[in-house]
Amino acid sequence: MSVQPGWYVDPAEPETRRYWDGEGWIGAPIPVDATPPEGPPPPEPAPTPPAAPPSPAPAVPGPAHRPAPGPHPGHPGGGFGPGVGPGPWQPPQGPGRPYPTWPGRPPEPRPHGLPLASYGSRLVARLIDFGIVFLLNVVVNGWFVWRYVEEMSPYVQETLRRWQAGNTSTEGLPQPGDQAGGLQFAILLIATALWFAYEVPSMASAGQTVGKRLMGVRAVPIEADQPLGFGRATRRWSTLGLPTLLWFCAGFGLLLQFIDAVSPLFDHPLRQALHDKRAQTVVVQLPRAKPDARTAPHDRANPPGDTP
Repeated sequence: MSVQPGWYVDPAEPETRRYWDGEGWIGAPIPVDATPPEGPPPPEPAPTPPAAPPSPAPAVPGPAHRPAPGPHPGHPGGGFGPGVGPGPWQPPQGPGRPYPTWPGRPPEPRPHGLPLASYGSRLVARLIDFGIVFLLNVVVNGWFVWRYVEEMSPYVQETLRRWQAGNTSTEGLPQPGDQAGGLQFAILLIATALWFAYEVPSMASAGQTVGKRLMGVRAVPIEADQPLGFGRATRRWSTLGLPTLLWFCAGFGLLLQFIDAVSPLFDHPLRQALHDKRAQTVVVQLPRAKPDARTAPHDRANPPGDTP
């Protein structure tokens, strides 16, 4: 997965933030809580090499001062002799060069200093939101669903009767009512509109729906810890929500939504769903709020300061 260029928390130094150009880290790090500048950092000036001191002319040693011959490269006793030859290899460093690979599994990314939300937390949050949207549909869409069932009942009942009798013939089946197609489209359109009205405004302002708030997770932009805004929240929702209008196409819309729902399981390292990739967002786990010592009830049997 290629990450878009921008300022990100350095996985090797979570207290700092650096600029990723799509291939490697460039520029000097900044504190993680500082506001990054727009665009990449200015190029760092190349260090001026220090002037080499003039070396004195080597003296030719006499026979009494010549050092004893040491082991040569082909000698079984060893290599280049003391103080001569290459030292230990150092990994490449500097602007534009990626970090050397970590031994074993690399550390989990922490966007803006926060851990990524687990798939289980995201799934439970989404199921809570689906339950709320379903209740809204029962209230708003109930009459249209009842009319649709009435239009389809003669066809469905006769089909079931023939199936139980072992008759597979389709001749003479009563056709659905003339309003069945229009009612089906109206039901899906209202359901999509209710989902949009429930999710997009709350995600735009706080990055959380009711389900996400209960599970303590939040969607944030990759480049900065800030509200999504209406445009980004709409792009994020549309990838998952608009296929609802295609449910009547042999369940094709439902298949698209299922693929989007399971996509975080196969995305590394940021666990982005397809709707996250389109909006360039990640879902993070928020820290649990600690109780305020000033307002929390005190244990009278063990008042503060008495415990050794």
